[in-house]
Amino acid sequence: MPAFPDTTAWLVLLACISLAGTVVARRYALWRDLLDHPGERRSHVVATPRGGGIGIVFAVLVAMGLLAYRDHGQVVAMALAAAGLLLVAGIGWLDDHRPLTPWSRLAVHAIAASLLAMVAYRAGGQVAVALPAFVLAMVLVNIWNFMDGIDGIASLQALVVAAACALLANDMASRWLSLALGAACLGFLPMNLPRARIFLGDVGSGALGYMLALAVVLVATGGGRAWSLSTWMLLSMPASAFLLDAALTLVSRIVRGERWWTPHVGHAYQRWAKVAGSHWPVTFAYAAWAVAGSMLAWLGRDWPEATIMYVGSAWYLGGGILWLWFQLYRGHRPGLPGKKSE
Repeated sequence: MPAFPDTTAWLVLLACISLAGTVVARRYALWRDLLDHPGERRSHVVATPRGGGIGIVFAVLVAMGLLAYRDHGQVVAMALAAAGLLLVAGIGWLDDHRPLTPWSRLAVHAIAASLLAMVAYRAGGQVAVALPAFVLAMVLVNIWNFMDGIDGIASLQALVVAAACALLANDMASRWLSLALGAACLGFLPMNLPRARIFLGDVGSGALGYMLALAVVLVATGGGRAWSLSTWMLLSMPASAFLLDAALTLVSRIVRGERWWTPHVGHAYQRWAKVAGSHWPVTFAYAAWAVAGSMLAWLGRDWPEATIMYVGSAWYLGGGILWLWFQLYRGHRPGLPGKKSE
């Protein structure tokens, strides 16, 4: 891919597009009364507009267009990915206005995931690459939706994971799109931390998951990188906090016979925020874990496959033990002082 004349300038522009889109989205949400109100299944105590993630979507679509313009070999891939992103963001936008059934959302997500699988197949030429891409898109779209429950956590986590993808990329196209996603998240964060003036909404949380799946697929298949389980293990480690909290919480709810598809405040990060009385320490703690996972992935990029699998498994085991400890002990400690989060 030919280098951009000034990559830094483009990234600043994308961050500004994201911020401007978020500001416009907030005014629109207030005008349309698109507000998330406090409740027993929510972690905030102030009615807050939703739908701000559409600014991130606009910025990334611009980045895709720039990539296709500068590298004609990416035109088809970016067209497929953009179509998938518009599907995920579009169904999320509709859901922000009027709640839809989970199954209608999943059907649209499956179509979008199929488009991403086509991108992976074109890059790797193997069903063994396309199938994990499909699964990854379905998983990350829904995990980012599940984990978007306190101020800044989903967008900051996405920023760190995108930066890790840029660090691990072997080709300019993958690195550019990862950096562009990070810049778009950076543009959104001033409206979401330390106190949220607007939430991502389903339009943003699902789209973030899809864009991260795209970044991971491009990094996993770009620069002549051979497909392997160790590659996916490395690329999953920056997002391991979200993967573990979402997966283990889901399994525990299913085991207890709860309606696992309904909103709740049972994730470790939600209980921690309630105990702490504030959102931002939890948001930054999850980001710190993601940074540590990113550094470990970067250090292990040249390790033998077996070593990567052993170290990655130990990393996930340690994270699982921390999750269990928090859910059984820290998340239920009575009488801890703390103010209400906003």
